[in-house]
Amino acid sequence: MRPSGRKTDQMRDVSFERGFSKHAEGSCLVKFGDTHVLCTASLEERVPPWLRNGGKGWVTAEYGMLPRSTGDRMRREASSGKQSGRTQEIQRLIGRSLRAVVDLEALGERQISLDCDVIQADGGTRTASITGAWIALHDCLKWMEERNMVRTDRVLKDHVAAISCGIFAGQPVSDLDYLEDSAADTDANFVMTGSGGIVEIQGTAEADPFSEEEFGQLMGLAKSSISDLVNLQKECIK
Repeated sequence: MRPSGRKTDQMRDVSFERGFSKHAEGSCLVKFGDTHVLCTASLEERVPPWLRNGGKGWVTAEYGMLPRSTGDRMRREASSGKQSGRTQEIQRLIGRSLRAVVDLEALGERQISLDCDVIQADGGTRTASITGAWIALHDCLKWMEERNMVRTDRVLKDHVAAISCGIFAGQPVSDLDYLEDSAADTDANFVMTGSGGIVEIQGTAEADPFSEEEFGQLMGLAKSSISDLVNLQKECIK
């Protein structure tokens, strides 16, 4: 039995609130159960120096956790003068995931920055960030389209979403919360497109190595869950 009482293939309640921030060109408050992340998309009429005059744009991401997003107050990383390795790894993952479904030439020489700020954490913050950031990116592109800057259907090639799966108490399960994540024998994050393409898989055995059969079971759970997330994204942007 999972601590939450969910079935092995059952995700937490997922919701998207578009337009959460009035200043950003695109924004979304995404909730995976008790994990809440504010995702904002900001447009800049410039690209990094190494991309100048190349005819391509760029999509990048930053990730952070607010001090009381967890049980004990965390020190702000800005106050220590550097980001942790975990933070850097997660924001690079978010950036790679979004770029996988963007035509950078169609974007033009512009940069869209996705900021993912964790308001409340209960496991799966990176997967919630990727899934919510896609909504924010979509709405940023719609904002641009209304001003005849781009066509969304040319820039955004597909949906992208992510889910955590793992082996908890000997059972493959989908969408781990913190209690499951902290006690899982295997923990994996899957990022996939709406058409079923694999963007990235991160998998780790926390105890005994997992088998190819178990990986196949996790993959099956991930495909089903991501399909459900993509359908929720589609409903949200109608």
